[in-house]
Amino acid sequence: MELIIYLLIGAIAGFAAGLFGVGGGLIIVPILYIVFTQMNYDPNVIMHIAVGTSLATIIVTSISSVMAHHKKGAVLWPVFRNLAPGLVLGSFLGAGVADLMSGQHLQLVIGVFAVWMAYKMFRGANAVVDPNRHLPSAALQLAAGGGIGVASAIFGIGGGSLTVPYLNRHGVVMQKAVATSAACGLPIAVAGALGFMWFGAKEQIEVPNTIGYVHIYAFLGISVMSFITAKFGAKVAHRLSPAMLKKCFAGLLVVVGSYFIYKGLL
Repeated sequence: MELIIYLLIGAIAGFAAGLFGVGGGLIIVPILYIVFTQMNYDPNVIMHIAVGTSLATIIVTSISSVMAHHKKGAVLWPVFRNLAPGLVLGSFLGAGVADLMSGQHLQLVIGVFAVWMAYKMFRGANAVVDPNRHLPSAALQLAAGGGIGVASAIFGIGGGSLTVPYLNRHGVVMQKAVATSAACGLPIAVAGALGFMWFGAKEQIEVPNTIGYVHIYAFLGISVMSFITAKFGAKVAHRLSPAMLKKCFAGLLVVVGSYFIYKGLL
């Protein structure tokens, strides 16, 4: 039964990853939080394990998603190369920051972040991308990657909710921003997951089937299904209008954010 739940989570998360370029983390984290709570895991580490496991699954999801986007020629690889070093360093650092936070504080921070991002995304849903806007220098892109990496590891996401608007704001059309964001999810997920394993291993966690803050069975079950369904999400993304993509994305963020703010304040 446990494995079936993880497979279902993976199917939903994979589709969302391909559709929004978010790595599926915004869906995986709240569902895993509910599942782990029902399994009576230690409440002090449930949120950390949900976030750490989410990052581990995004490794697989982002590979599937970026392959589909790459076939359509939508990934801006030079931009990826500028962002990647910062993403790696920032993600590992972000895992360390999350380790220092209580589960409740982690919920509140993730909830507020999600609602804020939804507001920013919805407000700009019908905005026309200014073709005269260009990405900043390679050094500034590296710094932006660092900031995105730190936040993404703390929130257990592939960075899409930060990378997509960042690229969008600098003149990159929505489909290419989503595709490039999917590629950026890989270094974020690898460094972030290793960070959560590393820092979690230093804690005495009384939860079965875990390496640090990563739940192995959940990782395997979610990864298998998400790898398959991410391709379908990517196909749908190329059929929707940029404005519709942004509105759907914002709606998802509001639901997740409201849920975690409610739980964090209890």
